[in-house]
Amino acid sequence: MAARSTTATRAKSAVAIPQLPWNSARVASVILVSGTETFLADRAIRSIRDQLKAEDPSLEISDISASDYAPGELLTLASPSLFGEPRLIRVGGVEKCTDVFLTETLDYLATPAEGTYLVLRHGGGVRGKKLLDAIRGGLGGGVEIVCAELKKDAEKYEFAQAEFALARKRISTGALRAITSAFTDDVAELAAACQQLISDTSAEVTEATVDRYYGGRVEANAFRVADAAIAGRHGEALVTLRHALASGADPVPMVAAFASKVRTMAKISGARGGSGQLAQQFGLAPWQVDRARRDLQGWTEDGLGRCIEVLAETDAAVKGAGRDPVYSLERLVRIVSARGTE
Repeated sequence: MAARSTTATRAKSAVAIPQLPWNSARVASVILVSGTETFLADRAIRSIRDQLKAEDPSLEISDISASDYAPGELLTLASPSLFGEPRLIRVGGVEKCTDVFLTETLDYLATPAEGTYLVLRHGGGVRGKKLLDAIRGGLGGGVEIVCAELKKDAEKYEFAQAEFALARKRISTGALRAITSAFTDDVAELAAACQQLISDTSAEVTEATVDRYYGGRVEANAFRVADAAIAGRHGEALVTLRHALASGADPVPMVAAFASKVRTMAKISGARGGSGQLAQQFGLAPWQVDRARRDLQGWTEDGLGRCIEVLAETDAAVKGAGRDPVYSLERLVRIVSARGTE
């Protein structure tokens, strides 16, 4: 145990530069933008550009591809210009960099050019690790902007919430849930939807507003079906399901919506503690905990277990193991609406 603790401490201490979230990007002579979430990385890099432009509109901007780097390219772009304008050099694809790029960038980091800001975008993987380790160890006196993928529903909900807060636009909790559910698979689409609602609406954004704009989204329809079924409203759930399928909805994300709701209910079932405490424990948002507790009213552990089994069967059926995906979905709706007692 002691050896493991020592190893973890050394790994942590190896990072000698500030590591900042994407929405706290700031200027430095060297800026490493790491992580797999491309949309957030692009935003961070735009923020750096805007900060530099605000300081000096004459900023020179150059772009380099690390995967087809030409020898001497970095040194040439970093060289002082005739009028001494500040320079921003953006390097993409560092995870695919050439050996020449690696060597020359390490040399550059030893003595970064004055008035030059070097942004290095690394999307993940082991290629370029020597460069990343050098930057994180303090070579070049830089900062790292971490752009990790938003995997949890709570993270996506907080992202959407921040979009509206930044624009000082009021949005109801239900509307936030709806917009997050409608665009749960793509952060870029979620951001675009938030911006459209922000720009197009003058009053508070409500669930009705979201439904008017994005009611046709497969994910939104899927969650409406799941909500109705979990609440025991079989007729409403069945009608909504058939309408969604007739509109071209794919059965797979329909089942995924049920799975998401039922999994959350299973996590919260029997758990004790406040909403904030359980949200942190299970990687959820507090509203998800409150919603799951409401959804659990009238359910038994046996019924929840039965529905989890039927969910697994339905998931396999709609992915090719069954002959009739629609029948499997309607059976799922029937059993969930009966709270697993059928």
